Amino acid sequence: MRVLLVSPRFHGYHAAIATSLAERGHLVTTHLYDDNGGIAGRSWHQLRHQLPHKIGAGSLRSLGREQTAGAVAAVGRTRPQAVVVVKGDTLGDDFWDALAGLPRVTWLYDEVRRTRWTPERLLAAGPLASYSMRDASHLAARGHVVRHLPLAFDHRLVPEPTTLRTAQVSFVGARYASREAVLTLLHEQGVPVRAYGRDWSGHPVDRLRTWRFGAPTVPAERDLSRARAYDVMASSAATLNLHGDQDGFTMRTFEAAGVGGVELIDRDDVGDLYEPGTEVLTWTTGDELVELCRRVQRDRDWADGIRRAARARTLADHTFDRRAAVLEASWDTV
Repeated sequence: MRVLLVSPRFHGYHAAIATSLAERGHLVTTHLYDDNGGIAGRSWHQLRHQLPHKIGAGSLRSLGREQTAGAVAAVGRTRPQAVVVVKGDTLGDDFWDALAGLPRVTWLYDEVRRTRWTPERLLAAGPLASYSMRDASHLAARGHVVRHLPLAFDHRLVPEPTTLRTAQVSFVGARYASREAVLTLLHEQGVPVRAYGRDWSGHPVDRLRTWRFGAPTVPAERDLSRARAYDVMASSAATLNLHGDQDGFTMRTFEAAGVGGVELIDRDDVGDLYEPGTEVLTWTTGDELVELCRRVQRDRDWADGIRRAARARTLADHTFDRRAAVLEASWDTV
């Protein structure tokens, strides 16, 4: 089938979804609805939309209209036989009207409450797949056609992760207060921790991009490409996966395990996806986390066993290929 994938740019995950759909025999065209072009386009986007919004001098309605018009044009240009939408909360009614009668599915990789979606608006989005089990349950109770679909690992990006090892405990991701508190604790306890990302970096360009002056005391480096992030997680003694106020499991859950990392996850309800203590390591208190960090550094054989088990489970159950089959089955329900 001719499949149109309508997705945000977000770290290039659209490429993994498109490849997995193509592996199932579909001819896939991708439309990135929030693509602002190169450096010049992104700079203009910041000045035209993001800066006025941040200082309270404007809304993002015009941006939504532009994204909607682009997505509608993509539907007309590609004439798809099925459509997969990822997130899509900024796309207006004209886009969903353009999909009338087409097999489609919308995959939500965030909780509804964190997006511009409402349960009422989601009725136009057709069959739904949500990374949040709680949202899937609530939406089903409201009459939506919805299934729970966790996120996944892009096993083609780095087929064989590095086997080099460092002593550091890494964290790759955005900086939130709760995450900073965890990393600061480890740093103060003498654990060699390092954060990666623009929110952590003290580089002047990153401070400008994130509209801030200071930087945390935690050792940090700049943004990584996704491939480089995979290598960092695999080579670290252990890598942190910090959720906070989320009930769905982040992409990092599957990536850290998939690259053969020792994943330190702050969720003891991960058991439906991975076996705690064997495939991932769970913790609930700072003392537990510090002790786990110290153990992975001193007990190499134990840590290597977790690495092998985590990667094997991920490749068997949690790749984008697995998720693509569910998306395909979802659009067939229209």
